[in-house]
Amino acid sequence: MTWNILLTQPIHELGIQLLRVHAEVKVLNLEVNAPEEVIARYVGDADAIITRLSRIGREVIYKSEKLKVIGKHGAGCDNIDIKAATERSIPVVYTPYAPAESVANHVMSLVLALAKGIILADRKLREDPKEGWKFRYKFTGDILRGKVLGLIGLGRIGSLVAKFAKVFGMEIIYYDTVRKQDLERLLDIKYTSLTDLLRTSDFVSVNVPLSEETRKLVGESELDLMKESAYLINTSRGAIVDEEALCRYLRDKKIAGAALDVYAVEPISPDNPLLKLENIILTPHMAAHTNDFFVTAAKTVAEDVLRVLRGEKPLYIANPKVYDQ
Repeated sequence: MTWNILLTQPIHELGIQLLRVHAEVKVLNLEVNAPEEVIARYVGDADAIITRLSRIGREVIYKSEKLKVIGKHGAGCDNIDIKAATERSIPVVYTPYAPAESVANHVMSLVLALAKGIILADRKLREDPKEGWKFRYKFTGDILRGKVLGLIGLGRIGSLVAKFAKVFGMEIIYYDTVRKQDLERLLDIKYTSLTDLLRTSDFVSVNVPLSEETRKLVGESELDLMKESAYLINTSRGAIVDEEALCRYLRDKKIAGAALDVYAVEPISPDNPLLKLENIILTPHMAAHTNDFFVTAAKTVAEDVLRVLRGEKPLYIANPKVYDQ
């Protein structure tokens, strides 16, 4: 049997080759915010859909009577209507381990860049070499040894960040809805409440998935708890942090700085006021983007999509209830 598999965006060629051994593969190159009605035009005969960035919502999921599986190239499934897929008994497979090390590396890069003022120094020197050279007298950075890193979320990424930060001599505390005492002992880290984490930390890293419970988890009242010398880092999902509140706190120097890889609206708008602030580092949702990630994610999602099409149970499923039904 030959299946029809639709990709909303290209993935690494190794993944596409795996799929083409068993299926007809159609690769689109849709915009991040492509409307559902546009995606729905292509899914009529699809047995499987694999998406990276595009939203696979209810309209798309119910458009194809043949649809048997949805694959997410990445760890966050917030751009897929899991409820609608589960209603149709369609497994949603994803790649939870593929981006973990790449994102954790990015988090530590941002911690170091904030502590040493690296991005701002580079910017000043390029804008005016003579004046920029004086930045060395105006900015005094920090070493990381002894600084407190607060992790909101201790999943795959958070636990790796803790492991890496320990090498620099940082003290690690974390908050999670589920306490993980085995990791506490293994990584020599401490569990605390979200309130105490925000009050105590020199660096706060957001590492939780987006859900209704985590939407605007870090808002004005949470930012108000942070020290004026503290930094906020978000490489998870933009909607977890209240951008308007963060912008005010950065502008008024109520916290020292921030680093974001994700935004409430993506791509980031040219009018976003965060772009005008000096005490923030901005990267274009690229924390996971390494060669290792692209290869691993493509192979993982391709293999699990094919498992489902063959009638086998996938390794990584976001809605396991479909196998209980």
